[in-house]
Amino acid sequence: MNSIISASLGHGNINVGDSIGSAFTQLTLVLGIIALYIKQFEVIKKEVFAIGAATLLLLFLSFFAVEDGYISRPNGFFLIISWFLFILILKTIIKKEFSCPLNPKKRSIFNLIMVILGFVGVAIGTYLVIHSIFEITRILNISEFVASFFISAIGTSLPELAVVISAIRKKQHELAIGDIMGSSALDASFSIGIGPLLFPTDVSGGSALATWFYTIFAVFIVVLILSLRGKVDKKFGIICLSLYLFSYGLLFSLD
Repeated sequence: MNSIISASLGHGNINVGDSIGSAFTQLTLVLGIIALYIKQFEVIKKEVFAIGAATLLLLFLSFFAVEDGYISRPNGFFLIISWFLFILILKTIIKKEFSCPLNPKKRSIFNLIMVILGFVGVAIGTYLVIHSIFEITRILNISEFVASFFISAIGTSLPELAVVISAIRKKQHELAIGDIMGSSALDASFSIGIGPLLFPTDVSGGSALATWFYTIFAVFIVVLILSLRGKVDKKFGIICLSLYLFSYGLLFSLD
């Protein structure tokens, strides 16, 4: 919704800044908070490496899709397709059997209504957030990309934090890691592309280049450590939070 609304208003920097910022925030701040919140849990190294490597690839692809400062409809379509290819490739690499203990037909109408109302609420909230970003950039005299990357991304990452905490409490550790990494991959591809697919937009400013490269660097470090150690603990949480806090040093060099 952020991508579509910001693109329709001609503010591509908000779309890209929020999407890349959300991927970065989820894999550093959210994951770091979770690591400090719980004692410790193991992760499946193969799955973390596969999803992490694919997320890095999607970040690179999205960078090249907007490298010339303009996201065209073909580039938007390319980013959306790349996400679907990401899902198909992971399905081939990670072969698992899943079971659904719930009756899929139970309360289906109620669930459908709740989904529709949820999307309406998200649309209204997103519209208000985007206009708030306009005011923030005016008051603080910073670019829309920076405001979206550092401020808006925190708000769009809060739902992931809520889902992950709930999953951790229920001992669903794979669900927690999958939600964080999967949503980051979606932010780096589908989220950026869906808006420009409908409304091609410009993306400008040196801030995009600096934060993009730092995001790729931070995600690489997180995925590498998690793949090698195979566990989420307090040491890993400190590293994640350090990567996140260090990013604020970029504020002094961004336009």
